Amino acid sequence: MARTVTTRRKLITTIIAWTIGLAIFFPILWIIVLSFKTEGDAIRTPIEVLTSAWTLESYSVVQVRSDYFKHFNNSVIIAIGSTLLGVLVAVPAAWSMAFVPSRRTRGILMWMLSTKMLPAVGVLYPIYLLFIQLGILDSRTGLVVILMLINLPIIIWMLYTYFKEIPNEILEAARMDGANLRSELLYVLTPMAVPGIASTMLLNIILAWNEAFWTLNLTAAKAAPLTAFIASYSSPEGLFYAKLSAASVMAIAPILIMGWFSQKQLVRGLTFGAVK
Repeated sequence: MARTVTTRRKLITTIIAWTIGLAIFFPILWIIVLSFKTEGDAIRTPIEVLTSAWTLESYSVVQVRSDYFKHFNNSVIIAIGSTLLGVLVAVPAAWSMAFVPSRRTRGILMWMLSTKMLPAVGVLYPIYLLFIQLGILDSRTGLVVILMLINLPIIIWMLYTYFKEIPNEILEAARMDGANLRSELLYVLTPMAVPGIASTMLLNIILAWNEAFWTLNLTAAKAAPLTAFIASYSSPEGLFYAKLSAASVMAIAPILIMGWFSQKQLVRGLTFGAVK
């Protein structure tokens, strides 16, 4: 029997949830406000900032000074490219671990997860030298590969846990009907796992879009994504709060919009099972 929830409890829970949500969102909201102010107004007290005039000056200066669409295109190509490449590698790997496990499967999964605990700066120097030797430093190809590799453990883990919810009987029935490994992956497993694959891809795009360490250290100008676009407004000459805020808003707006419209699909894919 379901437990009855009182109106008072609902009200308290709603207030707490909104308070936590606003506290988390407040830094982004404040950046948006500062982006519509002049540099002089942006360094004033909060009350003076809110009461000062609103302007698009910072956005126009940022667009004139930096090629926003070049950085935007780089971010789109790098995020989507690393995600697609990661899924192509992860689907067969997750399938083998979920449906043809061995004694070493659990150890391999834990080893892959442990690589996420390795400080990135610890492998920066050898990867930097390797990129120079391969001629892919400051290239979108290099960033696609490195971002795919650092996010691959997460992709495999998510797909593995999702594939484990698919009953083996379904795949056995497909094999009895004459399906080979390729047909099993393409026409049986993948269609059933579409919600899980979609949510995994969305999460990986967000991770790749927000990656700053590797994009700042392995690019200079040609392949610089929006993270480098933001960093270019942090200068030794001083902090230009309004312009830095405008650049930040322009960089995070696309991923915020995508996350807003895809939140239901993301939550559904992360929480629901494949077979009902």
